[in-house]
Amino acid sequence: MRSWRLALPTAALLLSGCSTYLLENNVQSFSGLPALPANPTYSFERLPSQANQPGQNTLEALADPALFKAGLRRDDAAPRYTVQVSARVQRVLSPWADPWDSWGWGGWGSRYAFHHPGFCCGPFPRMEQPWFQREVGVVVREKASNQVVYETHAASDGPWLDQAVVLPAMFDAALQGFPNPPQGVRRVNIQLGGEKTAQAATPPAGAASAPAPATAR
Repeated sequence: MRSWRLALPTAALLLSGCSTYLLENNVQSFSGLPALPANPTYSFERLPSQANQPGQNTLEALADPALFKAGLRRDDAAPRYTVQVSARVQRVLSPWADPWDSWGWGGWGSRYAFHHPGFCCGPFPRMEQPWFQREVGVVVREKASNQVVYETHAASDGPWLDQAVVLPAMFDAALQGFPNPPQGVRRVNIQLGGEKTAQAATPPAGAASAPAPATAR
């Protein structure tokens, strides 16, 4: 999932609407909901570990537009379903990092070393591009029975992007096909910047052997 459609400075311009970025997501969904009922209302529900998290309100607000687009309507007074949302963002080593340089310094042949015949002014510190792994999850339960009727996860990796931009797009990807999604792991591309669009792509290589996400507690 190493989509490098634009450089980091361009990615940072997404908020101004000047550029576009193709966010590639691996999505896997499980459904026990053949169709939406006439009144598909929901309220948010939190795990004990989420109850006192100050950012959970913000995360639910970022997920709400994707849930609305999927056909669910928030109604805290009379919900038919409860919805748990989660997100994880972790900084990792960039796939473009130099595998031969474990010290984080440039030098002979480094991209930040200035070369001249017979002269090199390196070594210089190498400024590694920030790279992140991101995952969002949505679990829908029928309130009356407390049974999980829908579970979906979207995972993506890439350069720094504003979380207020990238997380709603990932929730959009995770809920593509709701409530009757394709089986197995699939690729869902979301264009960021300009007019946001979603496009389902072919399943990624090795999708058939991908492990199923853990069942929600």
